[in-house]
Amino acid sequence: MTSVVSFDNSTFIRPSFYINGFYNMPHAKYYYIFLCFVYAVTLLGNSAIMGTIYLTNSLHTAKYIAVFNLALSDLCGSSAIIPKYTEMFLFENQSISYENCLANMFFVFLFMTMQSFNLLALAFDRVIAICFPLRYHAIVTKNTMTFIIGVMWVFSVTIIAILVALITRLSFCRSTTVDSYFCDHGPVHRLACNDNSPNYIMSYICIAVVLCIPLTLIASSYVCIGFALLKISHGSDRIKSLKTCTSHFILVAIFYLPITSTYIIALTTYIHPNSRIINSVLTQTIPPMLNPIIYTLKSEEVLQAIRVLYRRIKANSAMEESVKKIMSI
Repeated sequence: MTSVVSFDNSTFIRPSFYINGFYNMPHAKYYYIFLCFVYAVTLLGNSAIMGTIYLTNSLHTAKYIAVFNLALSDLCGSSAIIPKYTEMFLFENQSISYENCLANMFFVFLFMTMQSFNLLALAFDRVIAICFPLRYHAIVTKNTMTFIIGVMWVFSVTIIAILVALITRLSFCRSTTVDSYFCDHGPVHRLACNDNSPNYIMSYICIAVVLCIPLTLIASSYVCIGFALLKISHGSDRIKSLKTCTSHFILVAIFYLPITSTYIIALTTYIHPNSRIINSVLTQTIPPMLNPIIYTLKSEEVLQAIRVLYRRIKANSAMEESVKKIMSI
């Protein structure tokens, strides 16, 4: 279905789009089924992390406000991609309306942006904890972290809203086939008939703001952490401090390395569309699945909180059983 909108004697054609997806890829349905499994693990893992943080008073700290927000962004980001993606290709329903296309674009990029900024917020937490340990509780308070998270949400919504809003000034009178796995900004604006140079400029601004600047700041924070660790005289204290960064470092690696390498390869050489789609989808879906597992396995605080909650649930269940037996007598 195509809509035609007129503004000041200019006609804008806003069609439904066809998401192309894979090119003649055999056994692709197994890949979609695998993504359903990834989404199920992501849903359970991130829900468990958020539930544990919410129910455990000892985790109501500045650091775990950022961890909670990361889990929320991971869960919402996977929900913006996987259900629609698998429904679209598993059941061969690849047509999407103009309005739904813009909504899909907005939410996918919004939560990707928040995932990047959350890792930056956690880097801020670690650099203060190791470089300024005596001032940590004065600087990194719950109010400070809540303010930082709020600013990140407002900024992310604003920049992605501008990115998507610029699509509305384009008219599509040629092909409506999007060579991607969702309503990706680049493949969509390249289909336009009129001037799309503002979209090109905005796409580079978003890459810089969402990926390059946060990654540079995170790398700088680890340089500061490295110098701070060298000043610690006792090797055991140095290793103990380093261990507090391992979870975050792993999260940064599994998020930034695949996505930056995909962009670099795409810019420097030819990459087959099927390979690009597989790399991009896995880049956006595997880290959200692994993040809660990494934080659970690497954080003694979270493991202890889960044990306490398990014992509490077990005790409540035993009490309910006892009450039922008493009531049945």
